Amino acid sequence: MRKRFVIYGMVGLCMELFWTGMGSLMNGNLRLIGQSNIWMFFIYGLAVFLEPIHIMLVNLPVLLRGGIYTLLIFITEYFTGWLLQLGIGICPWCYVDALNVNNLITLSFIPIWFIVGILFEKLHYFLSRIYLKNTNT
Repeated sequence: MRKRFVIYGMVGLCMELFWTGMGSLMNGNLRLIGQSNIWMFFIYGLAVFLEPIHIMLVNLPVLLRGGIYTLLIFITEYFTGWLLQLGIGICPWCYVDALNVNNLITLSFIPIWFIVGILFEKLHYFLSRIYLKNTNT
């Protein structure tokens, strides 16, 4: 489980760096500067706890699975942001658009978290295949 936590954390951190780097390109910065923070490694690592949910939802349509993952990611993002505010006095992200909820989540990210949820599901099954392959040799 620790290895998978690290994998999810690193994949999430890399996705965030890529996302913010592409955002800088959209703003005209050809240096493609991506940014994140170390807290995000730990938060993305929590995706390991979605694995049992992936298994429970395997036979549902992708739109329903993605919707459930989106909701769970929003709950995690809100709760971890709230905990960081409570514990250290700041949250590393602050949404200020019209669709934000207490500056901790933004509903404009629904399609993003939907895709991330499905990608983490695919990553889970990929990691499971690798594990089974390595234990059968």
